[in-house]
Amino acid sequence: MSRQNYTFTSESVSEGHPDKVCDQISDAVLDAFLSEEPEARVAAETFATTNRVVIGGEVGLSDQNKLKDYMGKIDQIARDCIKGIGYEQDKFHWKTVEVTNLLHEQSAHIAQGVDAAEGKDEGAGDQGIMFGYATTETAQLMPAPIQYSHAILRRLADVRKDGTCPQLGPDAKSQLSVIYKDGKPVGVSSIVLSTQHLVKMTSAEVRELVEPYIRDVLPEGWVSADTKWHVNPTGEFMIGGPDGDAGLTGRKIIVDTYGGAAPHGGGAFSGKDPTKVDRSAAYAARYLAKNVVASGMAEKCTIQLSYAIGVAAPLSIYCDTFGTGQVNDAAIEKAIDTVMDLTPRGIRSKLGLNKPIYQRTAAYGHFGRDPEADGGFSWEATDLADALKNAV
Repeated sequence: MSRQNYTFTSESVSEGHPDKVCDQISDAVLDAFLSEEPEARVAAETFATTNRVVIGGEVGLSDQNKLKDYMGKIDQIARDCIKGIGYEQDKFHWKTVEVTNLLHEQSAHIAQGVDAAEGKDEGAGDQGIMFGYATTETAQLMPAPIQYSHAILRRLADVRKDGTCPQLGPDAKSQLSVIYKDGKPVGVSSIVLSTQHLVKMTSAEVRELVEPYIRDVLPEGWVSADTKWHVNPTGEFMIGGPDGDAGLTGRKIIVDTYGGAAPHGGGAFSGKDPTKVDRSAAYAARYLAKNVVASGMAEKCTIQLSYAIGVAAPLSIYCDTFGTGQVNDAAIEKAIDTVMDLTPRGIRSKLGLNKPIYQRTAAYGHFGRDPEADGGFSWEATDLADALKNAV
């Protein structure tokens, strides 16, 4: 029997964290190419350090002559992204940062394995395993520690950008240790926040500034007299972002998903077009897990999918409802195979993934967000719940 009383911790990082700066630039590049051509192939990686951004990787368009024309836009895409985040510090400023573009044409050998051809459906962009997870412990069917860690940083970003708290800088990290009783989250044993500030402030002054917003985000009664606070525990934090610590695309995969509460296949998301199952199949697995839970068939659900490069259909489908299922896990696996086409093309078609919807995913989590009118976060919809239930 699983433990019912315990404390579990997850962390989040803000849009100004060096790695998240890189994730957002990579996804902004992806969005730009998908705007030009919905079937564009993109694998963009970004590195950032003091006064420097380097973008590399590969791009495939149906007309590769267009690629040369488009390369001139990459510099401005990166600058606009940095400006939107809010970096205007001496050694990392959107106007003066040096941007190096090393993107090049996609390998023909990769393309031949992935592209559809006569008698062959479009194959997966790589081998790998992908996981999706959902739980009833929050309204968003996400684990509470990661969901509220994200919420704290989003709230602080909002008050930074609207001018309410101009003292705050873009770079920040949060961490929550959530107390579970009888398997349900009931409180917070510790709150850790490190946030960049643009004027001289003590740790106590930073806490005084941010505490009301943190309390506002967390459920009523979760913060008690016993809750330990660690706000800027090392003291002054004025040099932030890539000037303080180098950043790289794809280094925050646990922040991007479930905060360690569920397995992760190991593949990062940002900068990858949706033929890459690292991204699209992870979104599909979350969609399926969320719909299993939303249907009432389980309180908790993990879905695993596996693929081989160049092969369209998944090699395996695995479901685990941790003993909370109202039906057999094997029956759910069968139902999944019935109600959704899990080939790369099937996933992209069902979830509408060939759209420029990715930059917004690259900070504050790819999951636990609301589906948007233009197709953003389509994998968060629960429109498959009835079909799954009926199939079972």
